[in-house]
Amino acid sequence: MSSFWNGKRVLVTGHTGFKGSWLSFWLKSLGADVAGMALPPNTNPALFNQLGIETLADHMIGDIRDADLVVRRVAEVEPDVIFHLAAQALVIESYETPLETWQTNVMGSAHIMQAVRHLPGRCAVVMVTTDKVYENLEDGHPYNEHHPLGGHDPYSASKAAMEIAVSSWRRSFLGGTDIRVASARAGNVIGGGDWAANRIVPDIVRALTHGQQIEVRNPHAVRPWQHVLEPLAGYLTLAERLWSSDDPAYQSAFNFGPDPKDTRPVGDLVTEALRHWPGHWTDVSPTAPVHEAGLLSLDPSKSETVLGVTPRWTFEEAIEKTISWYRAVAGGASATEVTETQLSAFGAV
Repeated sequence: MSSFWNGKRVLVTGHTGFKGSWLSFWLKSLGADVAGMALPPNTNPALFNQLGIETLADHMIGDIRDADLVVRRVAEVEPDVIFHLAAQALVIESYETPLETWQTNVMGSAHIMQAVRHLPGRCAVVMVTTDKVYENLEDGHPYNEHHPLGGHDPYSASKAAMEIAVSSWRRSFLGGTDIRVASARAGNVIGGGDWAANRIVPDIVRALTHGQQIEVRNPHAVRPWQHVLEPLAGYLTLAERLWSSDDPAYQSAFNFGPDPKDTRPVGDLVTEALRHWPGHWTDVSPTAPVHEAGLLSLDPSKSETVLGVTPRWTFEEAIEKTISWYRAVAGGASATEVTETQLSAFGAV
């Protein structure tokens, strides 16, 4: 990465989460002055604690649903760049807490957008949503940034609504200002240090660690898998362009996804993971499941053409790096050292 980040004030919302911890750690290694705002980590273990992010960043516990608190935090940090990752990010959880999901993902994001209106100087804002914002017809066609937004489950629908809110604030209030805003839609992210419930890689690791069979909920579901460093590299590049250029092409939505051939079924991911950590799995697909998309494919050609962001690791490499992280840490290696090694292998530092 360039020297752009050295000394930049960066606010990461959701810095206690999986992606937020990786991003905060990476930013700190690039010389950025990192501040965070998030709820406490909700897993045990938590990558936030494993990497010691609290000692690396200006750490603050706070709920983005509190509009006044968001305004105060943004004013206090006076960031050059904001990465908004704070979210209720699980499909199944969204069925159990639909109102909280909408409050966090839509109103929480609107609070960020409203707060940046008061900043006195330039700020690049990357609002992170998801590949699930599209009205998914499951017809086999990859979705690009011009496809209609939608969403069946409360999580997907709330993220689509967030995209509409981001676009509204950008066009209604931020045109002609020094606040530049883009949204980032990433594919299914894997990587070491994700300990969330109801996610396939953490489920694999928990089972293997305890010598149990891996229970796979939907082995035939197809997803655009990518290592966590891939979309984060895209977010960083997008933020640099937003900061450095007045070109409105950057102030828009971007897909960040893998090579189309790496859009693969869950069963393929499990099989590949077991090549690096032997074990067994069984299909436990429910007979009456809540709705989750069976097929989701993403077209990342805009980010490749406009930003020059292309995938670095294949499907197989992403899984190898992911499983090797967990195995090394389970064997007593320092999470910090393993993470630093993988950042270096990725060419991130």
